[in-house]
Amino acid sequence: MSMDRSGHGILTHGKNSEFQNELHESNRADVDMGEECKSSETSSPEKSREATESESDSWSGSASLVEKSAVEINGDECQAPPEIPLVNKYEMNVDSEQESQSLNTVSVDELGPGVPVKDGKGLFMVPAVGMEFESEEHAYKCYSRYAVMEGFSIRKDFVNKSRVTGAVVSRRFTCYRQGYRPSKHSMNTRKPRKETRTGCLAHMTIAWQPYGKFRVTNFENKHNHEFVNPSTAHLLPSQKRLAFAEAVEADLASSSGVDGVPKLGMGFESEDHAYEFYNSYAGKVGFSVRKDYVNRSKIHGAVVSRRFTCFREGFRQKDKRDLNIKRPRKETRIGCLAQLVISRQSDGSYRVTNFEEKHNHELVAACRIRMLRSQKQLVAAQTAEGNAIEGRKIQLKSAYEVSCNSIGDCVDHEYDPVDQRSKLISKCTREMRDGEAEKIQQYFQSKKVKNPSFFYAIQLDADNQIANIFWTDAKMVMDYSDFGDVLCFDTTYRISEDCRLFSPFVGVNHHKQMVIFGAALLYDETVDSFKWLFQKFLEAMSGKKPKTILTDQDEIVSEAISSILPDINQRVCVWHVYQRALKQLSHMFIGSPPFVNDLLSCFFDHEEEEDFIASWNHMMDLHGLWDNEWLNKIFENREQWAIAYKRHIFCADIKSVQLRGSFILNLKKYLKSDSDVLSFLKQLGKMVNDWHYKELEANYDMSQNMPKLMGDVILLKHARDAYTPRIFELFQQEYETCLNIVVNQCIENGSLLEYKVSIYGQPREYTVSYNLSNNTVCCSCMKFEFIGVLCSHALKVLDYSNIRLLPSQYILKRWTREARV
Repeated sequence: MSMDRSGHGILTHGKNSEFQNELHESNRADVDMGEECKSSETSSPEKSREATESESDSWSGSASLVEKSAVEINGDECQAPPEIPLVNKYEMNVDSEQESQSLNTVSVDELGPGVPVKDGKGLFMVPAVGMEFESEEHAYKCYSRYAVMEGFSIRKDFVNKSRVTGAVVSRRFTCYRQGYRPSKHSMNTRKPRKETRTGCLAHMTIAWQPYGKFRVTNFENKHNHEFVNPSTAHLLPSQKRLAFAEAVEADLASSSGVDGVPKLGMGFESEDHAYEFYNSYAGKVGFSVRKDYVNRSKIHGAVVSRRFTCFREGFRQKDKRDLNIKRPRKETRIGCLAQLVISRQSDGSYRVTNFEEKHNHELVAACRIRMLRSQKQLVAAQTAEGNAIEGRKIQLKSAYEVSCNSIGDCVDHEYDPVDQRSKLISKCTREMRDGEAEKIQQYFQSKKVKNPSFFYAIQLDADNQIANIFWTDAKMVMDYSDFGDVLCFDTTYRISEDCRLFSPFVGVNHHKQMVIFGAALLYDETVDSFKWLFQKFLEAMSGKKPKTILTDQDEIVSEAISSILPDINQRVCVWHVYQRALKQLSHMFIGSPPFVNDLLSCFFDHEEEEDFIASWNHMMDLHGLWDNEWLNKIFENREQWAIAYKRHIFCADIKSVQLRGSFILNLKKYLKSDSDVLSFLKQLGKMVNDWHYKELEANYDMSQNMPKLMGDVILLKHARDAYTPRIFELFQQEYETCLNIVVNQCIENGSLLEYKVSIYGQPREYTVSYNLSNNTVCCSCMKFEFIGVLCSHALKVLDYSNIRLLPSQYILKRWTREARV
């Protein structure tokens, strides 16, 4: 008898006599071995490991597929990161919470040896000495199912093979906690593996018989450790290998093909094929995939096993530097266990050896799938393909659909874009360039062909020439329905040398990002033109009016708004006034570089009237501007534009969005003196698409990450769950300020309480009224009325009144995560 490391052995009838002699010795050796196992001195780990290596090439059938995978994973060929114990990647994690498989609750101890037991997967026998099996694999499966019923895992320990034929003479299966792990290998390991071996003596030994069957020659059923709970028995390593073998057999026998959902035992031609399949599945479900670790062979470098995980797997390691970062990165990893593990098979293919479907977080909605990191390349490819198809469709359209040689030809079946009823009584103040009318009509008609929801309208002058054009699309209309409470109408952009006016209708969304509701090209700037424009805007928006409209200091525009929208709040946009100030005072920038900062601070940094006037006077004195007529004129009209005035008018903090300059900086790239109107329209469309994409990115980021709290505060947690991250950041700043506010006085008048509060160490006081009957609060700074977020003074009073949750009336829907619902 010898420990043979050769390949598969096939027993022949001609060599039975020699084999029987070896078998007699083997049986006797097995009995001796069984007695030795019962002693306190167990077999050495080196011998057990050598026996395991010797068996690696001796398995056959579907079981060889299973055990080969296990050996390659746990053998010397594999490379694993030292900080990740390889055995824990594929083996049991008893403490993990997973869905339990249904198990037979009959206790094996209540049954005698050899008694048939049914476990839901078929009939098997409780092992006993003398029991016979058709094959070694049959014995392994029987002992494995018995082990699962009891609550332990088994390991193929050593194997004795014939020197002549290489066939298995005897085999021992042991409890997975048999023996002890050598201590010398883990002394220098930073994160040593958990100890799983306890020297358990439980085992079953089988030996080949002359008539071809295998007989149990030794069976020890006593363990020196606790069993696994039945609900987690399916996590046992031997049960996983058994399930994998059965899954492989089912996959090979199935002819239904891949249905898009990963399954245990599923095969792939390559590692990349497996990744593409799992990534495609992730895109349908709603998560992103990360390539985690890879095990490679030390011999040929090929991938032995690979794990793909959810992108929210694990936890980010704490870094001491994070304490000094003002805006730390948002936490994305939350320990999600969803994963797919593949292992290389003997034929070079890969099979799924582990698949965890459940996630511990919400999945991404279908409309945001393309924001997932692992899906972006796929989306880009699909978009490119879609654009190519769309381009071919447009080329196939008839000349009638994409080309209009005259105004009368551009008639849609649903509506006439040419407004014949509102023609100007005079000729337009600015003529079009040659061929410009045809280009504009072709562009808008092609947009209408591709998207029937696209809306545009044309106003004619007395000579039936195009005077003004307004357009919007379905996305812009939807944006207006959600965020059209504040509308900014801009008349400061001019195209090329002849000063064609481009006037966009813009607003701000729940992420404080700029959105566009529609736009106009104006070749006539009379009151009648602006009246027509506002009428068409309301028509496109189904008659919905904004609460507030911000405009430039233009009396003609103001007159048109008062005529068409008489009941809305009208205010001059401080951003437009600031832009005009830059033009009027451009000579100041050369001699006094700090002047721009002083001007910017004066316009945007002061929300109190006293502060604004003091800053204005300081700027005028410092730079000697008291003789400037334009500055004196706008100061007289300061109540129309300065943010310290008319605080009761809700403006959605649109001035801070404009202050970032994203809109004007992008437009200036295309508002060149030689700019062609068609190229301008196309570039504008690209810019608007970029805005839409940025909102998708913000929505995706909002769904995956939570803003960091400054402390464990119930009020902040409540606000974080409601607000978008950008608005919550603003709210948390107000809360941080309120920690330094003191209550100086409280006057009680029935259910109405009036507080005098101030920032610690500062003389200015604010008056905050709090009504006990309905939990309403109002501050003299009127920040909530102006922006829509409670100020620090009001938050101090709520805290002083033991209000720990933000009252619902102070959470504006337009600032929440559910703004578009």
